[in-house]
Amino acid sequence: MQTANMRVALSHSIADKRTPVDASGAVLATEVFGWEGDGNVWWRKSRIALDSPIPTACRYESEPFWVNAEGFRTRQPNRYLDAIDLSNFEQRAMTWAAIVVPVHLPFGQIGAVSFNPLERELTDLSEKFAEFSDELGLYARTFIGSYVHAMGNAERLPERSCLSKREVECLRWAAMGKTDLEISMIMSRSRATVRFHIHNASMKLDAVNRSQTVYKAGQLGYIGMNS
Repeated sequence: MQTANMRVALSHSIADKRTPVDASGAVLATEVFGWEGDGNVWWRKSRIALDSPIPTACRYESEPFWVNAEGFRTRQPNRYLDAIDLSNFEQRAMTWAAIVVPVHLPFGQIGAVSFNPLERELTDLSEKFAEFSDELGLYARTFIGSYVHAMGNAERLPERSCLSKREVECLRWAAMGKTDLEISMIMSRSRATVRFHIHNASMKLDAVNRSQTVYKAGQLGYIGMNS
């Protein structure tokens, strides 16, 4: 990032405490991106995904943004970002400002790449964001996507896990907390029929119980927050 004079910090999954490494286990942050490995480094802070406002924002935004202690700047307004606590920003985010690229991947995985200025006095990134955000977004998504593909775990969902319309409908109601009896009344179907559809869905998704069936259906985008 010599063009933008920034240093890269990245996470392939903000839900994973492990930092990206190469095939031999070397930490990419030190070996590739030039961070010092001693002291209080961000990849050894186990609660950073919960404490830092940056990964929090990546849960609510999918396009590049920049942030400092005074707030988030996005291309389109996002009221969820306005509600994020930015107190003690530098200590919690472990940077004074950053251009951030959220990387939303299949199966509900969220990666994040932040580009941090090397100059301590540089906290206004509006010009760098206007000039480099598209380029940085391309680099970030390509790198994280390639890393997950190369280093990722085995498939977490079986192939050909295509749900039927009735199965999805039952799971949507289940995700809203409805019981089998309530779903049967809503859909004008028998309780046994509802159980049949949910059981079929669990078999297709290789899920061990109702909760995991709903979770995996959400990962595949069959159901969502507004279902």
